[in-house]
Amino acid sequence: MERLSAQARWERRTQRPLLALAVAFALAYAVPIVEPSAGHTLTAVCTAVEWVVWAGFAVDYLVRLALAPRRKEFVRRHWPDLCAVVLPVLQPLRLLRLVSTLLLVGRRARMAPQIRLTTYVVGAVVGLLMFGSLAVLSVERESPHGNIRTLGDAVWWSFTTMTTVGYGDHAPTTGLGRMIAVGLMLSGIALLGVVTANIAAWFISRFEKDDVEERRQTEAIASLTEEVRLLRAEVARLTGDREEQRR
Repeated sequence: MERLSAQARWERRTQRPLLALAVAFALAYAVPIVEPSAGHTLTAVCTAVEWVVWAGFAVDYLVRLALAPRRKEFVRRHWPDLCAVVLPVLQPLRLLRLVSTLLLVGRRARMAPQIRLTTYVVGAVVGLLMFGSLAVLSVERESPHGNIRTLGDAVWWSFTTMTTVGYGDHAPTTGLGRMIAVGLMLSGIALLGVVTANIAAWFISRFEKDDVEERRQTEAIASLTEEVRLLRAEVARLTGDREEQRR
């Protein structure tokens, strides 16, 4: 049995704790937006939780970097993780913490061997839909010319944006809201491409299995036909020999 490296063991052991941190971040980010009347204390606690979660993923990156056998190659291969770790430090906006945490959670989840592509895509779709709705609601709710006022409006807008339908009944009016829209559009197109490719690959593999089974049946029928032909020839030969013996 191949022995796991220290980095692989760390990544395996931290999968569930990081998942719990991701759930905590989702709750901490959603509560002040869904409940805008929340008190200052609750808002401060949620902000602290967001920073703690980001710090947890940052520590995870630093530990994996320290355990990597070739650190320069690790940094070169995981440069999006490094950008996600550094981004909130340079400009500690709440939306940047959201983007960086989503990047870290997504890339960490993709590394998990027990998470298949379908599960990853479904989780990415749900996560982007939820956080895109919350983000656009937080920046558009107080806009004087905005029409995204409730969570239902935000979810509807996110869904139509990610699927590239774009009815136009709800649209962001602020610059930050439009930036969120661009990110959601690009992410939706990418995820739709992955879903389409995954479905196409499933159909192709299904057809290939059917073709293999059909070829096996054809070969079996051909083999059986050949055996019947040989058997008939042998029967005819034996019948001829008996007729010659009678004569």
